Amino acid sequence: MAHAYTPGLQVIEALKLTKVRTLPLPGEVVVRVGDRVRADTVIAKTKLPSDVVSVNVVNLLNITPQEIHEFMLKKEGEAIKEKEPIAENKPLIKWFKTVVRSPIKGTVENVSNITGQVLLRKPPRVVELMGYIEGTVTKIEENLGAEIQTTATFIQGIFGIGGETYGELKVVAEAPGDVLTAETIVPEYKGKLLVGGSLVKTGALKKALDIGVKGIIVGGIHARDIKELLGYDLGVAITGDEDIDITVVITEGFGQIAMADRTFNLLKKREGSIASISGRTQIRAGVMRPEIIVPVREAETVRERSTRSISETGMEVGNEVRIIREPYFGRLGQVKGLPPKLQKIETEAKVRVMEVALKTGETVVVPRANVEIIEV
Repeated sequence: MAHAYTPGLQVIEALKLTKVRTLPLPGEVVVRVGDRVRADTVIAKTKLPSDVVSVNVVNLLNITPQEIHEFMLKKEGEAIKEKEPIAENKPLIKWFKTVVRSPIKGTVENVSNITGQVLLRKPPRVVELMGYIEGTVTKIEENLGAEIQTTATFIQGIFGIGGETYGELKVVAEAPGDVLTAETIVPEYKGKLLVGGSLVKTGALKKALDIGVKGIIVGGIHARDIKELLGYDLGVAITGDEDIDITVVITEGFGQIAMADRTFNLLKKREGSIASISGRTQIRAGVMRPEIIVPVREAETVRERSTRSISETGMEVGNEVRIIREPYFGRLGQVKGLPPKLQKIETEAKVRVMEVALKTGETVVVPRANVEIIEV
């Protein structure tokens, strides 16, 4: 029988996790199979081409494009220093001599006898690929990167902003329903990943930025606060490349929504550990969730990420779920019943529904497509 539901977030206490880390362009891999790496370990590096600067040599020397090679002091591919002569004319009277100097340090990319332009390229930008997580290198992708395996607490969020970062977990909320305020954030939290409760507001985000907090993990956020922080409306199709020095992971949804007890308690259990987080979110093809990864050192029951998922076994009574449509958006509960017959809803459509026992004690009936399973 087909199963109508939305695959959900993973909240797993101990998971054998594999991350493939690759460069944007071929380069040099500097680790080997068996090496232990940390979040800040450089595992590969490459050089990205920099900007090109155009110099109109023919105009400066008052020559024709066809003559340009006769007046060049530097050839294509040669290195140049800033203000170093790259071309000059050869007048009979030295007072009329004109020297064209390079405005940058770099190399001569191209000398055109058609346009009369000389293209100079700035030095390449070195890009270092970090490990992102603590673990062991299990495979090398030649010239591209490496595969890293670790055992960790793995928590997926529902939305995020900001790229990859890492730091010490610090729980600053007393309970999952607490609001993270600016007063809660103190200078001692610089470089840490803060765990809040149900909501973070603009004031707290801006203070965290000023102090140097690396990341915030919280249940909910208002869209207007994201806009105020970034200065523009954020499309939610894909995030993670924002020009901002903090990463925010939202675990539940938009608005003030208490963080799920299991998520909050797991993060509290891992307080003081070095965690890696990413705010990258993609809701189109190739869904990508923001994530929290906390390496586990003590012996725990480990779940393989490749084991059978709920999508293969179907939804069952007792599954933990989050409702993702109004009027119960963001509410958490457990599947209490799965009536087999189709039922008519407000839109007049006949759909499969489920009975959900909410954390508040109330039982509601919602379409199965309106829930998200929390895989634990």
